[in-house]
Amino acid sequence: MAKTSYEYDSNVLEKTREDIKKPSRYKVLMLNDDYTTMEFVVDVLKKIFGHSTMAATSIMLNIHHHGQGLAGIYTKEIAEAKVSQVHSAARSRGFPLKCEMEKE
Repeated sequence: MAKTSYEYDSNVLEKTREDIKKPSRYKVLMLNDDYTTMEFVVDVLKKIFGHSTMAATSIMLNIHHHGQGLAGIYTKEIAEAKVSQVHSAARSRGFPLKCEMEKE
């Protein structure tokens, strides 16, 4: 949304506009490994990223077959928090699941 202000100069009304940039977006990618169970990945995708069972299963299969899968796209701070939550959940269960973010 743009912020608009008005400046008065010699009885002339001049409209100036300051553009507000949208925040950068970041992809949160989950990476495949040989130890983390498929069930755990689906559970993480549902609980941390809010995906339905069907969507989480589809993403998990993409991770399994292609080495990585897109869990979601967020602003930088939210993406960082999601990555941290995934790593925390994985470590607490003894899994080496990795998650990373990259600028969209």
